[in-house]
Amino acid sequence: HTETNSFSAAADATIRIWSTPTGKHLQTLTGHLAGISTLAWSPDGRTLASGSDDKSIRLWDVVTGKPYPLPLLGHHNYIYSIAFSPKGNMLVSGSYDEAVFLWDVRAARVMRSLPAHADPVGGVDFIRDGTLIVSCAGDGLIRVWDTATGQCLRTLVHEDNAPVSSVRFSPNGKFVLAWTLDSCVRLWNYVEGRCVKTYQGHRNVRFSLGGAFGVYGEEEGQVGLREKKAFAVSGSETGEILWWDVQSKEVLQREMAHEGCVLGVDTWVKDGLAVSCGLDKTVRIWERVPGLEMDMEGGMFEEEVNGVLKVEVEDRGQTEGMDEGN
Repeated sequence: HTETNSFSAAADATIRIWSTPTGKHLQTLTGHLAGISTLAWSPDGRTLASGSDDKSIRLWDVVTGKPYPLPLLGHHNYIYSIAFSPKGNMLVSGSYDEAVFLWDVRAARVMRSLPAHADPVGGVDFIRDGTLIVSCAGDGLIRVWDTATGQCLRTLVHEDNAPVSSVRFSPNGKFVLAWTLDSCVRLWNYVEGRCVKTYQGHRNVRFSLGGAFGVYGEEEGQVGLREKKAFAVSGSETGEILWWDVQSKEVLQREMAHEGCVLGVDTWVKDGLAVSCGLDKTVRIWERVPGLEMDMEGGMFEEEVNGVLKVEVEDRGQTEGMDEGN
């Protein structure tokens, strides 16, 4: 990994590569025929996957910027969310066609089609050992699937039944974080089938927002040991980014980040960075300083493109952010 680049995708059907330290635009990847709503890194950092409104998933060589010869074809409508398995040999995708596909990356073919939902699938993710997949949709359902058999192991639904636009497994694999169009982010214990935490303070009623987990904390106790706590981070339709303590649900920090809706946020734990994108057509990199306070790092990446929909920090899983019109 170079650990120096960030990628963004937009409604103008392009992927842009940026230097994380400087904010300089390095390269533009072209090949899709319609807007791109989702990106995902392969675990080895060599391949970038993109899902588009042209109903295709393309794989890109990160070093050369060239697309792999065979796109992944099979969905019948817009592709909203994708994620690599931990070994990088499989990819899961969710689409407006209400299906979840499991792909063999090397063979570029569908391994399994899951009749997942009764509404467009907004989010998908792999658990850290690759044995489970989670999906969500506008039908208000979150479903957990056995990767090997395709069997639905658990269906999660909140009593409010708000549309679910994005999901993510926690790093320890024990929970699922879900974004819903009732201005809530909920943490689910999927084994027990119950919502254990609800994070509020942002606004989310119109757009599909995405976020991530991260860690914070200063040196405490014995020399060289750090007491780390987990946070969840999300954008807001008010232009803010909010960080919550996972355990206490306290809003650790809120930052006015963009003009208009913040569609996506991702984190890079090793360097304490966060990246965000918004309807203001900018991508911004945030640097962590003591106490979780975040400062702008390297300015902002700004291009006159038709709406930045998705951002990705190298070597992290997907954080989807899709416009309701795509």
